[in-house]
Amino acid sequence: MAPTNQQAWDPWAAYYGPNLGYIQEQYERFLTDPGSVGADYRDLFERWGEPPAAQPGTTGAPVSAGIAAAGGSSPAISSQLLHKAVAAGKLVWNIRTYGHLAADIDPLGISAAADVRLLEPEYYGLTPADLASLPTELVWDGPHPEVSDGWAAVQSLRKAYTGTIAFEFSHVHDEKERQWLNEQVEFKLPQSTLDAQERQALLTRLLEAEQFEDFLHRTFVGQKRFSVEGTDALVPLVDEIVRELAYDGATDILMGMAHRGRLNVLAHVLGKPYSKIFSEFHHSINRNLIPSEGSMGINYGWTGDVKYHLGANRSVKWGETVETRLTLANNPSHLEFVNPVVEGFTRAAQDDRGVPGYPVQDVAKAAAVLMHGDAAFPGEGIVAETLNFNQLAGYRNGGTIHIIVNNRLGFTTESKDSRSTHYASDLAKGYEIPIVHVNADDPEACVAAARLAIEYRHLFKKDFLIDLIGYRRYGHNESDDPETTQPLIYAKVRNHPTVSTLYADKLVRQGLLTGEQAEKIKQDILSRLKEAYDEVKQRDGQESVTQRPELVEQTEAPLPRTGVSLEKLREINTGLLSWPESFNVYPKLKKILERRATSLNDGEKVDWGHAETLAFASILADGKPIRISGQDVERATFAHRNLVLHDVKNGGVYSPLHQLPQAKASFAIYNSPLSEASVLGFEYGYNVYAPETLVIWEAQYGDFTNAAQVTIDQFITAGRSKWSQKSSLIMMLPHGYEGQGPEHSSARLERFLQLSGEDNWMVANLTSSAQYFHLLRRQASLTETERARPLVLMAPKSLIRNPRVASDSLELSEGEFRPVLEQRNLGDRPERVERIILCTGKIAIDLEEALDKEADKNWEWLHIIRTEQLYPFPQEEIRQILARYPNVQELLWVQEEPRNMGAWSYMEPRIRAIAPEGVKTIRYVGRPERASTASGYQNVHSYEQQRILSLALSPSSQVITTTGR
Repeated sequence: MAPTNQQAWDPWAAYYGPNLGYIQEQYERFLTDPGSVGADYRDLFERWGEPPAAQPGTTGAPVSAGIAAAGGSSPAISSQLLHKAVAAGKLVWNIRTYGHLAADIDPLGISAAADVRLLEPEYYGLTPADLASLPTELVWDGPHPEVSDGWAAVQSLRKAYTGTIAFEFSHVHDEKERQWLNEQVEFKLPQSTLDAQERQALLTRLLEAEQFEDFLHRTFVGQKRFSVEGTDALVPLVDEIVRELAYDGATDILMGMAHRGRLNVLAHVLGKPYSKIFSEFHHSINRNLIPSEGSMGINYGWTGDVKYHLGANRSVKWGETVETRLTLANNPSHLEFVNPVVEGFTRAAQDDRGVPGYPVQDVAKAAAVLMHGDAAFPGEGIVAETLNFNQLAGYRNGGTIHIIVNNRLGFTTESKDSRSTHYASDLAKGYEIPIVHVNADDPEACVAAARLAIEYRHLFKKDFLIDLIGYRRYGHNESDDPETTQPLIYAKVRNHPTVSTLYADKLVRQGLLTGEQAEKIKQDILSRLKEAYDEVKQRDGQESVTQRPELVEQTEAPLPRTGVSLEKLREINTGLLSWPESFNVYPKLKKILERRATSLNDGEKVDWGHAETLAFASILADGKPIRISGQDVERATFAHRNLVLHDVKNGGVYSPLHQLPQAKASFAIYNSPLSEASVLGFEYGYNVYAPETLVIWEAQYGDFTNAAQVTIDQFITAGRSKWSQKSSLIMMLPHGYEGQGPEHSSARLERFLQLSGEDNWMVANLTSSAQYFHLLRRQASLTETERARPLVLMAPKSLIRNPRVASDSLELSEGEFRPVLEQRNLGDRPERVERIILCTGKIAIDLEEALDKEADKNWEWLHIIRTEQLYPFPQEEIRQILARYPNVQELLWVQEEPRNMGAWSYMEPRIRAIAPEGVKTIRYVGRPERASTASGYQNVHSYEQQRILSLALSPSSQVITTTGR
């Protein structure tokens, strides 16, 4: 280790280092005109030979040896010596800052030469003799055990920063961190060599990685595998990271990566048997494969996924006491979108949710390792969104280890066309993440980088990035010819030895093994590969190629009861309205909350926000943890939630749900960063890893799910079908037309209905607080069961405070969620009903208000059905209602959204399928087809809304469809 400041403190240090140039200027002015400098400096220069008073903890680059040589108390130091010291200090700083530009990190030598003049003494007018006349304190705060003077110190420093590992730390603003990092590079890493046994094990791992790829290449000609060749060192690098994290206390290591090198990592880090991988190339089935055995084969899931998207898990023992579970997340081709999912896995693995209040987080329990592509890292915005989690309270995990698997090509696009930065890793600088670039042809350097990364995470609980720079031996996939677009690069690749060849030759030269021993290791690996392949061929054709059938719910067991007794609700309500006497709630909010004290009494109503809070509290009382996040969820966009109270006098916070006497589990609520894709991905990952938790993501406006569409399409919608990855995540998406314009009206209900299939989730649009209460409780009760599904909830905006949505307390205690509701006070004389309106969500309340405004009219000919659950479609419930009305002539679907949006396209064929024989007409009433979701003009909105209501409630002879044609 480097000497500490306390061990090697020099009293002159306070006046040197970054201030040295300024001091030089002041001193030169003093020599010609002592009165032109300040009194403090004049006093210093007059006593130049005497060190100033000690200031503990100071650091710098003093030249006290040169000063001491001058002796005396007069200004004996020369301006020339001071100038050299300043120049040498700049050289030292620039070696640390820009040494990476001269480092040997390019295996093929294809990068343009960098301007490295700043690293040369001549640039500063210095000679080796000049530097030799200066002390080693020029570089370090104390002596180096093997360095005697300034020249030797600079040489040692340059060697440390320009080898096969390059370092970028100057963007790390915390001085303690930066100093620690520099000390590791300058003192520890040069001594971190591997012993003979470790080196032979490293060679074996490299040969395994190489021969595995080569075997696949020769055996399954032309099949895609996205090989790791050219960055083979990824495998031992991840090995080392996993090992170091395990010994650091991690019982769970969660990994994410794209398809490049995935099969190799599955085989050699996750331990997926070669035979299973070969089976996937043969499209054969292993019927005995189950989730607990780890590997997720092509038969796992309903429709399955390609082999290079599949994840796996495995438990590994290290010695007799350490056991770690490794998980590689399933990942679609949307590359970096797995990043926040893995971050969610990791946070879930770290949180103890068994106690009331916020979960207790232990960052040592689990760690995340994310492997990125060099084109995708700067190219996909989800990377920046995820890096932003680094130090956010609701999302941080004590430091993610990032690896850029850098082959300097994106499909056929070279780096100069795919990014505007010097390195693929430069994005991480904005988040003050330390960066090391390592030559993939130096596997020992890769191991050293891994150890540095883990030690940094252990000490500082922050992210670290390793940029593994190699090349790509074949095309983007193995059937692609890369020489059509990169002929010069691939001319070099063809003649470049593999890393295992290079490393074996090195070990032979060092006398650590013979060429024959290296060849034997290779042949042993080949034998294992051939044996596994023979096993696959022997059973080929014995197992049919079928997909796992759709998991249709077979059980007829009733759903759990979701009602809560009034006695218990009142007890909970009392706790929710309690806070310390010293806590000063915002007066206006206090009055609103205090009105809830009587809402459970006879004749009173429970509004939407109160029903939600009671549902949360009762779920916690049942022992189910809850996590809710999103932009502004503590208060909620429409100020109905207020689950975190703020003291108006001192800014303190208090959440009644954290102090609720009845609570038996944690309640986590976090305002999120201004991101949809990454936060939704995080919450999905959290829920998948912690299925017992009711996890909720709320969009600020439902429209903003546009920015999370990849997460929805690739993970939430299809995760169960592709990977049997269960989730009960709730997405709350404010939806409803109030004249707030195109981006504040529609949560794109039509998209979710279009994505519905294979019983993949539930889509609901509710019209009462009791329905909301019961649906939340039902979702919580099913979290760990086979019935667990995500819930897409078109949450209300204006309805939150609409008294028509509020419910009687008995509806909370004795009711249940109902997929379909009927309009009260309509349809009492079934034989007279000629028209039935079907609708969902807010438009149902608008219709009710319109009816009440004309209560004197005869509405016997009309009935209204509210479809609260859109998917799975409540076919039987609606069919039974329709069957009660024998004289129905027409069915209307009424919606606020334009005709090409909303639920109409989804509902029309389903309504036709269940319509009674006597129905003559099935009509649509709503806005005409449009490109934009809603008008931006309030008067236009109001006119259109009124027209929809008027058409829906007009007598039969006046009804027309508003198609706009």
